[in-house]
Amino acid sequence: MIFNVFLTSDFASKDNINNRFSVFAALMQSIKKYDKVSKSVEFVWRKVSKSVSLLRNNPSKSVNMERIVYKKLLEWKNSNNRKPLIINGARQVGKTWLLKEFGAKEYKDIAYVSLDKNSVAADVFERDFDTNRIIRQLSAIIGIDIMPETTLLVLDEIQSCPRAMSSLKYFCEDASQYHVTVAGSLLGISLHENYSFPVGKVDMIKVYPMNFDEFLLAMGRDKMQAFLEQRDYQSINQLSESFVELLRQYFFVGGMPGVVAAYASGAGPAAVRQIQKQILFDYERDFSKHAPAQQIARIHQVWQSVPSQLFKENKKFRYADLKHGGRAADFELAIQWLVDAGLVCKVCRCNEPLLPLKIYEEPSAFKLFAVDCGLLGAMVDAPASQLLIGDNAFREYKGGLAEQFVFQQMQSHETTAIYYYSSDNSRMEIDFLIQDDANIIPIEVKAGVSVQSNAFKTYIKQHPELQSIRYSLLPYVKQENFENVPLFAVR
Repeated sequence: MIFNVFLTSDFASKDNINNRFSVFAALMQSIKKYDKVSKSVEFVWRKVSKSVSLLRNNPSKSVNMERIVYKKLLEWKNSNNRKPLIINGARQVGKTWLLKEFGAKEYKDIAYVSLDKNSVAADVFERDFDTNRIIRQLSAIIGIDIMPETTLLVLDEIQSCPRAMSSLKYFCEDASQYHVTVAGSLLGISLHENYSFPVGKVDMIKVYPMNFDEFLLAMGRDKMQAFLEQRDYQSINQLSESFVELLRQYFFVGGMPGVVAAYASGAGPAAVRQIQKQILFDYERDFSKHAPAQQIARIHQVWQSVPSQLFKENKKFRYADLKHGGRAADFELAIQWLVDAGLVCKVCRCNEPLLPLKIYEEPSAFKLFAVDCGLLGAMVDAPASQLLIGDNAFREYKGGLAEQFVFQQMQSHETTAIYYYSSDNSRMEIDFLIQDDANIIPIEVKAGVSVQSNAFKTYIKQHPELQSIRYSLLPYVKQENFENVPLFAVR
């Protein structure tokens, strides 16, 4: 944990790396005098020293951590029907940073309180739900006058104080003039009895890992990102080689903000992988902290199986791959827990390309995608050389990383109704089937330039009324009912 904080604080900028290393060195020397687990201390020390060397030998950059979800926060702020806002998302996708950045830029003051660290502030909610009293006492504790319209109140780690969650109903009904936001793990709330979720009394915004567009901005490639946003395929095709190089990097780094910020600031592959491993460690620690005791072992089994299930030829999730004779009844609760945590997402099979797709969903047949492609690679210790050099990232893993990337991109752009298609009486399978208003769009994902697919061709011929998309590393081409879109240009 100390190592992770060292790397990610202030985005590990080179400007202050030497000062923080000096402080860290003094701290480690002090710990060595008293820590009986000297091997653990030495291990951390070696990792930090190596990472500092990597950071020092790379040029620093000004990191633009722009998030597309920021526009939604502005819409919420300016809404006439504004309710208390819940920022939802998996751990470490940048919820707290986003709210602090939003408060600093858009409000006169920001009143931030972490309810798991500030027990005095948490106790304010235990007495009653008098919003005037709550605002008055929080103002006194924080030392900032919480004013209507001009102050953003941020209640972080809301799962540590269920009554604070319940209070949102009363802020909605009795004190809507205050701008109240909350963040934290909603999993903790579900374990507390006698406290109801304020259904209909809150607004919710989902935060995902940074997508490829946001990664480009963080890497200082603003013009390239603009080409993607504008769908300027002539410029995109001309810059294809540069886009592919950055896509390799994204496959390795992923979109977790702390990882992206460190990498964009100059951290090398070893430092990046160490931060990813720390995030994975924190996730698994949450299993024991929040999950029902009888489900913890099964949650671990499902979580650890996600890469192997996704990196096989047939990506349909198989319970039998978890244990011999495994059944849905054994693992469906564990899978749902991971879905609720935002760590995995189910994409169910659809057996007919007809509107609405939901009617033809088969919940028992599904693929499981991870929260982030970078973490997915870290889970299997995919070598940096394999992902960052050449086309190995696109050739290996049975196209699993490419499918994970496309799903992640579609999800971040709020594509709804994402399914896949397969037929019981043939080997035909379509990677994704999405519904866009009154349109159904079949999507095929190819990780390279070899795009032969009899199944996709057959499907297009059988359904000429559908506009189909293939994502590959080939240049953009549009025909009557078919588009080939470069893999890095998923919208």
